[in-house]
Amino acid sequence: MSSKIDQTVVPIVKLALNNEAFRDEVITGKECQLVLMTIQPGEEIGAEVHEGHDQILVFVEGNGQAVIEGQVREVGTNDLVFVHAGAEHNFINTGTKPLKLYTVYAPPEHAAGTRHEDKAEADAAEEDH
Repeated sequence: MSSKIDQTVVPIVKLALNNEAFRDEVITGKECQLVLMTIQPGEEIGAEVHEGHDQILVFVEGNGQAVIEGQVREVGTNDLVFVHAGAEHNFINTGTKPLKLYTVYAPPEHAAGTRHEDKAEADAAEEDH
């Protein structure tokens, strides 16, 4: 997606609402990265830890749960979650429609141009690394 849009001013909520891919990198800079995500009903990102990355997630549609260091909290439209580097985290769609969000990694987590249509494709790509 990054080659298709202005890299300075981005209609991020519109892009996030229109995104159907599990993961779609939008912009990758030297110090941070912007990625769109859509988690389908009943699916989850999967528990993970980013040792050297802070992560901010902003939810634009849907409902789910944020599990940070074992603590479960409900999240939904207009919520922001800050995940500190080294914190185990997972996000689960507990609603009946897709959970749509954008996330910022600092520093970047994924290669520029990364796009995974669904969770299975994302999992396969991570197994290859």
